[in-house]
Amino acid sequence: MTSSLGPEDRAVFEEAGMALYETVVETGGISADDERIAPGGPWAAAHTLLVRLGLLQQGSEEGPHRWVAEDPASVQSRVVSPLSYEGARLLEESSQWAHDFASVAQVWRRAPSASGRGPFTYVHGDHIEPFIEGLVAECEEEVLTAQPQTGRDTVGLALAIQRESALLERGATMRTLYQHAARRSSVTREYVAAVTQLGAEVRTLDEFFNRMLVFDRRVALIPSPDTLDAALAVREPTVVAYLVDVFERSWERARPFTTSDSSVLKDIAAEQRSMTMRMLIEGHSDPAAAKRLGVSPRTYAGYVADLKEEFDAETRFQLGYTIGRLGITGSGDLEQA
Repeated sequence: MTSSLGPEDRAVFEEAGMALYETVVETGGISADDERIAPGGPWAAAHTLLVRLGLLQQGSEEGPHRWVAEDPASVQSRVVSPLSYEGARLLEESSQWAHDFASVAQVWRRAPSASGRGPFTYVHGDHIEPFIEGLVAECEEEVLTAQPQTGRDTVGLALAIQRESALLERGATMRTLYQHAARRSSVTREYVAAVTQLGAEVRTLDEFFNRMLVFDRRVALIPSPDTLDAALAVREPTVVAYLVDVFERSWERARPFTTSDSSVLKDIAAEQRSMTMRMLIEGHSDPAAAKRLGVSPRTYAGYVADLKEEFDAETRFQLGYTIGRLGITGSGDLEQA
């Protein structure tokens, strides 16, 4: 009988059964004719459940028409042990299913054209995040990620930490590239602190790059050039290898996120200064330039204002003229004018 207990039974037990049991214990029993346990009474369902559990028994020294309480210790094992056994059985079953799915996943990975899946597949809208979660779950060795924007909220942060912690704990490695501006985000710093403790590596770079995810150097995910609501999954080995090479070159130029060395921080500030000058020289609009630096338009305007003050220029035209006259290109110009 108790093997079929469910959440609804526990709700009845917690809401009314415990109160009924306490009353029976304190009063020494309850009459079988009590209206509270009669059909339709407030304790009818609770009475039925307690009898079913064996916590109430009828017929004793108190009289044959009276319900009395039984010691819960003698009942608990009959109720809890079967549930514990069933829970253990379900955990074992789920583990076996996970192992079986891992086996068929390997078959799927070895057949790039299976089920109509070619070397290039577009993923749209709400399907993107589950698709990524599936790739993370399948990943066995390495994840490479390039993340130019840092707009992850607190909820997204918690989910990312949970997902990527599981990845790292099963032995895979993870390297992530951000832009230098990511260092200003408290949410990103919290995320980086969490994953680096588990062995992930994070670096930042001054220049703009598009988002990219690479799993086991087997599948790469890149954004669509036409819309933010689509991504392209690439399984063509030659293209994936090319994208990995692009990542590795950027990684070599990037600086460790976790360092607080003053010389590194000074170099990062200089790189952002050079990038700002490069945006001015190339004539990018403020929104476009801000995006390429990974900062808000307001922050970018602050960078420009600092350069105006540095070069004693009142307008952007004067600033551009002065920079050009000094022969500054914005490419590696770390020296001060």
